[in-house]
Amino acid sequence: MKLRLRQNWFKITVLGLLCLLVVFCRKCFIESGEKCVDRAPIQHFPKPDPMVRGKQDVAEFEHKLCLLVPFRDRFQELLEFAPHMKSFLDAQKVEFEIWVINQHDDYRFNRAYLLNVGFKESSKSCDYIGLHDVDLLPVNPRLEYKYTEDSVYHLSAPGLHPKYDYETFLGGVLLIPRKIFKHVDGMSTKYWGWGLEDDEFFVRLRQANIRVERPERIGSGKSNTFKDIHDSRKRKRDQTKCYNQRNLTRRRDRDTGLSTVDYVIAAQRVLQIDGAEVHYLDVDLICDTNLTPWCNCTGAPRDTEPLDK
Repeated sequence: MKLRLRQNWFKITVLGLLCLLVVFCRKCFIESGEKCVDRAPIQHFPKPDPMVRGKQDVAEFEHKLCLLVPFRDRFQELLEFAPHMKSFLDAQKVEFEIWVINQHDDYRFNRAYLLNVGFKESSKSCDYIGLHDVDLLPVNPRLEYKYTEDSVYHLSAPGLHPKYDYETFLGGVLLIPRKIFKHVDGMSTKYWGWGLEDDEFFVRLRQANIRVERPERIGSGKSNTFKDIHDSRKRKRDQTKCYNQRNLTRRRDRDTGLSTVDYVIAAQRVLQIDGAEVHYLDVDLICDTNLTPWCNCTGAPRDTEPLDK
């Protein structure tokens, strides 16, 4: 009898000790497991502060560029332009979008009118725009597609453009803050056919006291800053002048601009060209034939009036 009591007491004691051990180990693992198990220390890294960015991130996101490309019947050039510009701007860490504004109507080509439409239709997240010919490709990596706060930046400057080098030339590639383009009411829409719209825009900028900046000391010139892919043998420029077009387009235009554009978007697409995304707009421009009858010179009298002095 006594032996059986001793055995029962022993079992109860052992069971109690096991229960205490389980409770102790459970508490140890939950509250302070490091005291029970020899573990490697855990490394704690500070969480990144979303308000603090490196220089590269600032360069990528501080400004955004919309390239506006006036366009008609230039698909071969566009196939080369889009991937080239993506590669060039990616290398400079420039955030950008490409907008091609295709003149879908039957009127004569109007580059400035299309650029005004591009300004209105392109992403408002872009705080500066690039007025960019589709046949002019930058090849010197020192050409910076940069934002300028209170001036415009003429990349294809005289001495760098493959063809044109007169002092007031402003064509080819021009970067301009959105706020400045709006301030000068965009570009004149009187220029149907080829040429002179950039010269009028130069006068608008000068009268608004907007400074024109140009690249300096980039180590290249007319032959090796840009690649000109325009084939003048296949695509003749429309230099016809009819009615009194010559004299009326040699003056500062105070009648038309960004605020007077009238157009219809016939179609809108997003294209992928060798990895480059392109926003493609088919646009029908509206011509005021009382103001600019030379939007269609078919059957019209040629302009033979002497030039104003």
